[in-house]
Amino acid sequence: MPSLLDVAERFFVDENWECSRLDARGILRMGFTGDQGNWMCFVQAREAQRQIAFYSVCPLRVPAAKRPLVAEFLTRANYGLVIGNFEQDWDDGEVRYKTSLDVEDCELSAMLFAHIVFANVTAMDRYLPGLVAVIAGSQTPSEAVAAVEASREPDLSKS
Repeated sequence: MPSLLDVAERFFVDENWECSRLDARGILRMGFTGDQGNWMCFVQAREAQRQIAFYSVCPLRVPAAKRPLVAEFLTRANYGLVIGNFEQDWDDGEVRYKTSLDVEDCELSAMLFAHIVFANVTAMDRYLPGLVAVIAGSQTPSEAVAAVEASREPDLSKS
């Protein structure tokens, strides 16, 4: 059975995404360009537990004074999300979106992995304008989430 990281790396090669392995930590790193911006992504594999996670890292760091408002925005956004969730590092202002799978009793396929990758980058791309609006102070968290969710969801699966 191939390693989780091998399956993920094969997926990115087949999709023509440039990625690189970060030493022996079980991490792949790559960039992504959506309709709303560019950001870094990474895959973390926990081989012993048969768990794999895909992260999109927001291209903006949240200033300390804005972190409570962004936390509200992310909580409101998370409430309706089925696959994945937003996270904010309270100490440094990093925001990321995480999707993950536990495949302890099954084999990870490229198709299964693709679902978490495309759900992930679609969510980051969709909510990024709202996050920017909250940081800029042009919308409240509730206004920003309402505006995002009123817009059509992008289809980034063919990007």
